[in-house]
Amino acid sequence: MDGLSFDVYEKEILGLLGPNGSGKSTTINCILSLLKYSQGTIRIFSKEMKPDAYEIKRDIGVIFQEVAVFDELTVYDNIDYFCGLYIRNKKQRREYIEDAIRLVGMEDYKKFYPKQLSGGLLRRLNIACGIAHKPKLIFLDEPTVAVDPQSRNNILEGIKKLRDGGATIVYTTHYMEEVEQICDRIVIIDNGKIIAEGTSDSLKELASIEEKISVEINRIDDETVKKIKDMPTVSDAEYENGVLTVSYKSGNDNIAEMIDFLRNNHLKYNKIYSERPTLNDVFLELTGKELRD
Repeated sequence: MDGLSFDVYEKEILGLLGPNGSGKSTTINCILSLLKYSQGTIRIFSKEMKPDAYEIKRDIGVIFQEVAVFDELTVYDNIDYFCGLYIRNKKQRREYIEDAIRLVGMEDYKKFYPKQLSGGLLRRLNIACGIAHKPKLIFLDEPTVAVDPQSRNNILEGIKKLRDGGATIVYTTHYMEEVEQICDRIVIIDNGKIIAEGTSDSLKELASIEEKISVEINRIDDETVKKIKDMPTVSDAEYENGVLTVSYKSGNDNIAEMIDFLRNNHLKYNKIYSERPTLNDVFLELTGKELRD
């Protein structure tokens, strides 16, 4: 890490983004005192974080990408085990377990064993085990990888409920649409440095393009694409898999101009639509890499 410094505010969902090898995992492991670092200070709940800071760690929940549950225990017993590491009072623990089960929508699966669950339900169980003790700070690493849409929506709604209930969450993902959906603030790191931070809207303002127009078109030659690139208001144009994508750096009537161009060049198209720059566009500009890199 190289001069990395940022704050996570109480009761927010912070998206921690970066391409593979950017330093996300190293950052989280340092925050959790799982890795030693040469200099600097990490403070959690206004206290310095150290390997033996157990009074801090009991208020932290960590859900890593790899599912870590016991195959020989039921859903209920798995959550009971992990919750029991922090909550000794049996009555309170039962209440916490039921809250966790409701949060992830697994009321009908309490007596199921992990091998009986789908991948999405396993992810939900993994989250329930990590948050059952009601931690104040939660780290979620790729919690929706390879899950079905229903489970993804359930997980995202559960994360927002955790935030609304008072938890602070650090969230890493490869899905930009999730970041835009749930994160209050975003930090993008690369090569161990912060290269941008802010809200989704404020980061989009960093994009050098003003508008993207996509045209579903069956055929267009390279020479025509070059003509489009040479337009004064165009930043870039590319044709791939039947879609012409034109990025504009300026202009007020770009879509009308593109329709006129297609008509004048006798090019038939199926659909044309416009969109503002996305968070993924900003990410690519800043890092030069796909988030799934």
